[in-house]
Amino acid sequence: MNELKDLLLSNGADLVGFANMGGINKNSEMPYGVCVAIRLSPELIMSIHDGPNMFYFDEYHRINDLLDKIITIGTEYLIRNGFKALAQTRAAVKQNENFETELPHKTVGTRAGLGWIGKCGLLVTKEYGSGIRISSFLTNAELNCNDPINESFCGDCMECVKYCPGGAISGKIWNVKMERSELLDAKKCAKTAQATSMEKIEKEIRLCGKCFEICPYTIKYMNRTLA
Repeated sequence: MNELKDLLLSNGADLVGFANMGGINKNSEMPYGVCVAIRLSPELIMSIHDGPNMFYFDEYHRINDLLDKIITIGTEYLIRNGFKALAQTRAAVKQNENFETELPHKTVGTRAGLGWIGKCGLLVTKEYGSGIRISSFLTNAELNCNDPINESFCGDCMECVKYCPGGAISGKIWNVKMERSELLDAKKCAKTAQATSMEKIEKEIRLCGKCFEICPYTIKYMNRTLA
């Protein structure tokens, strides 16, 4: 499936990973997953030091639109080649009252070997830290899958815990058997982010970004890119 990966990269993805979702995805007709990531620019990440701004707001929506486009292109390619495929676009994926989805993109990401779940509950990659936006799609096409990542590389780092404006992060180290609620109080995170967005840009949306801004892996990416 090199053609599929090249297609996704050529349409704007910065990272692509293939995952065996057997035993995880309830849709047994589609036991394979594809996770795509788009990096946030260092300029954007640096700009949110004092809170969200209109640059972040506009880029957030632009990148989300691009992710929907990329995964739709991927699924359409597979369907044209005789496979089943389902794009987990924003329109297709629904959140429950705890802001959880049935199959989170980041779960596909860890199974695809792109990264691990940080203490903040975000996918963290060695290439870009948590300064990314991600999406995913499912298929029955037999993919050459990456090895999954089942444990955290965060170690003793507590930066996201220390700087979280809402005090929503527990500081526990993730492993594949953990529930998100053990890492993060999602409602407290959402409430604080929404209040901050209203204060800074008068938009009723959950934008914060402090946890990925101060992540050491994100900072390494920025330093490497800006050097």
